[in-house]
Amino acid sequence: MDTADGRRRIDELSDDALTGRFRVWQRRGGHRYSLDDVVTAWEAVAARPDATRYLDLGCGVGSVLLMVAYKLPGAQCVGVEAQPLSIELARRNVARNGVAGRAVLDLGDLRDRAQMDGLTVDYGPFDLVTGTPPYQRAGASTPSPDPQRRYARVELRGGVEAYVEAAAAALAPGGALVVCADARTPERALGAARACGLRPLRRRDVIPRAGVKGPLFTVWTFEKPRRDERAAGPEATPLVEEPFVARTASGDRSEAYLALRAFFDLPPVAAPGRDDASGDDDAEPGDGSPARAVTTGVRRKKP
Repeated sequence: MDTADGRRRIDELSDDALTGRFRVWQRRGGHRYSLDDVVTAWEAVAARPDATRYLDLGCGVGSVLLMVAYKLPGAQCVGVEAQPLSIELARRNVARNGVAGRAVLDLGDLRDRAQMDGLTVDYGPFDLVTGTPPYQRAGASTPSPDPQRRYARVELRGGVEAYVEAAAAALAPGGALVVCADARTPERALGAARACGLRPLRRRDVIPRAGVKGPLFTVWTFEKPRRDERAAGPEATPLVEEPFVARTASGDRSEAYLALRAFFDLPPVAAPGRDDASGDDDAEPGDGSPARAVTTGVRRKKP
C-alpha cells in the first residue's frame, strides 16, 4: 500500500452501531471504541441510574458519553477532549443521534483546573463522571505514529491519577466516578482515589476469555462521600468485586457478554456481512456500515 492509499485508509470513517438506536463515526485507522468503553458506560448507568448531570473525561469520539446518554435520557451530558480531531467527530456523533440539545462538548485538557472548574460552575457539580484513560506509561513502548491513537493509548496527558483528580473536583457529594484502569496496577486507581477523598464501591476485572487470559483491564466505581459520611472513612462501604468474562473457555460469547449487548439494545451478534467496528471481537460489540456527513453540535449554558 503506498503512502497516499495508507493516508486515505487512516482518514476513512466507518459508521458503527453503538446501541440499538445510536451510531458513531470513527476513523478506520484511528482510535476506535472498544470493550472498555462499553463496560464503563454499563457500570456508570448502574452506579447512578438517576443522574441528571453527567461528565465524561477524555470523551474521544463520544462513545461512552453517547451510551450513557442513550440509557439516561434525562441527563445533561458534558464531555471534555483534548484532541481537535476526536472532539470534532464527537460533535458530529452527538448531532446525528439527536443529543446536541442536552450535550456540551469542550475542547480542552482535563488537567486544566481553571477550565474544569468553569465547566463545573456552569453545568455541575456532577452526579456521575466517567473516564477511560490510557494506561501505557510514556516511554514504556513505541507510540503509534497516528496522534489520535497515540494519545488514547499512552499517558502523554496523564493517566488514571489525573482523571481521578479531575473527577473528584467536579463531583457532587454522593456522586460516582466510574473509571477504567490497568488491571495489573490496582494500587494506582485506589491510591489516587484515597488521595482525593473518594471511596471505592466496586471493582470489575474484565477478562477476555475464561481460563486463558487474565484480566485485560479493571473498571472501578468510586463515590464522593456526603458531608455526614466523611468521618466514616474509605472502608465504610465494603468493596464489591465481580469479574466480567467476555468469552467462555471454549471461545463462545459468555452470558454476561450477551447481556451487555442486550442492555444497549444490540442483537446477540453483529449483522451478517458488516464489518466489526474495532476489528477485535473481544473488544467491540458494534457493527459497521459506510459513513455519511453530518453537522456539528453546539455548546449551551446550564439552564
